[in-house]
Amino acid sequence: MADSARTDESSASLGPIAGYPEWPAFLAHEPTATDGPGLRSALARALGVRRTAATDLRIEREWRADGIHGRELTWQLPYGPRTRAWLLRPDDDGRPLPGLLGLHCHGGIRSVGGEQLVDTDAEAHPSAAILRASVYGGRSPANDLAHDGFVVLAHDAFSWGSRAFDLSHPTPRLAGLIAAREALWREEGIVPTEAERFDAVASLHEDSLAKAAGMLGTSLAGAVATDDLAALDVLASVDGVDATRLGTFGLSGGGGRAVLLRALDDRVRATVVTCMMATFASIVPTELDTHSWLLNSPGIRTAGDLPEIAASAAPRELLVQYGERDPLFPLEGMRDADAALAGTPGYRGTFFDEGHVSSVGMQEEARAFFADTLTA
Repeated sequence: MADSARTDESSASLGPIAGYPEWPAFLAHEPTATDGPGLRSALARALGVRRTAATDLRIEREWRADGIHGRELTWQLPYGPRTRAWLLRPDDDGRPLPGLLGLHCHGGIRSVGGEQLVDTDAEAHPSAAILRASVYGGRSPANDLAHDGFVVLAHDAFSWGSRAFDLSHPTPRLAGLIAAREALWREEGIVPTEAERFDAVASLHEDSLAKAAGMLGTSLAGAVATDDLAALDVLASVDGVDATRLGTFGLSGGGGRAVLLRALDDRVRATVVTCMMATFASIVPTELDTHSWLLNSPGIRTAGDLPEIAASAAPRELLVQYGERDPLFPLEGMRDADAALAGTPGYRGTFFDEGHVSSVGMQEEARAFFADTLTA
């Protein structure tokens, strides 16, 4: 049994990176993944992306419901807690099927990750249920795509869900910010749930996390991309997955992750980006505080503008869905991005009369896109 006093002491001494004691050594000894063509190399260097492998892959439980065979998986990366993920496929279908990696959004909600995309046979985490209702039109995108004949993997990314940091011993600075937030809750008569409190504290912690990442030679976006690349390896290795037909999709921060993943790995043959495309010039400086460190990544512009990064994977297929009423991106910036991507082999761009969501209509278009580009 672990010595709780020793564990508490270790967590306190690690401060902003508690829960990830092996992370500094991993970053110090693992070189940046700079192989590949020019933009890919520049992007990996700017973000501090590493390549690593998932080990000790376990099937924690299985279920069958509504024509879907689901598995809850966990695996271990060289640092931090075990990654939790969900793997869905059509029930009793032994054919080699195309695989999709579902990338969850940022949403200011770190108490849950990949589960927001998945409906299982168990009661949903409250945060997952809220996100599905508020931004996914009440749908579970991973389940719908599994029904369409895909094997879908959705995992918790670095600092979300199972990969969250230990925030039980906040630094004095973070403790002060937490106290201010709690005072505001009291003044407003709000009693947050445990998940809501964790999400608020994790959002306050993101500045310190990004600072630590930068000093260790990576970035928040680079650390998340490292997790995503490892998850793509897991998906490609699953029995019954055709590793020559892989795709990825995501809303908001998940869409940004999808842009980076397709630029960093040639195995991604088709990508859907929802409500996460504009020119950097339209975002900085006016929308700087609108977005998190996942998008505001130091040095990323040395690799290219966001549409340029997305286009670097041409002619592999790309669908970008824009919300004309998206409050997080100026419409002019979205139209400029669409114009910059126009003519790029494999690119399709569509504008919806929507806000910052993955609406039912958007999801139906994404399903048709994957059926068109990845099915035999």
